[in-house]
Amino acid sequence: MYDSDKRKLLSALCHGAIFFSTTIVSVGVPIALLLVSDDSVVKENAKESINFHFNVWLYGAILGTLFFLTGWLVLPLVVLLPLAGLGYLVHWGLTIWAIAQVLTYSDTPCRYPLIFRVF
Repeated sequence: MYDSDKRKLLSALCHGAIFFSTTIVSVGVPIALLLVSDDSVVKENAKESINFHFNVWLYGAILGTLFFLTGWLVLPLVVLLPLAGLGYLVHWGLTIWAIAQVLTYSDTPCRYPLIFRVF
């Protein structure tokens, strides 16, 4: 039997690590928890958090490339800026949702909807 409070804390830390930054530094927390934790739910939450980090980076790279290629045009910029803002809202919203899920249902790992899973 695992300690429910410890499981909640570590699982929330896995998902909340993306609030530290969207750089490679923030993915270190779920990677470390994946390697050191012996709790299967925490490990699954760490994997899901790593997958979510990869998705945020992928979509960020796509938008960054589009900004770079079409930044000199006004019309694509008018479309891309709101799209980037919407992306941040979805990114933060899904992260808050995941933290709420792991704090409410500590016995099941949280799964983000509509993301690509590498792990």
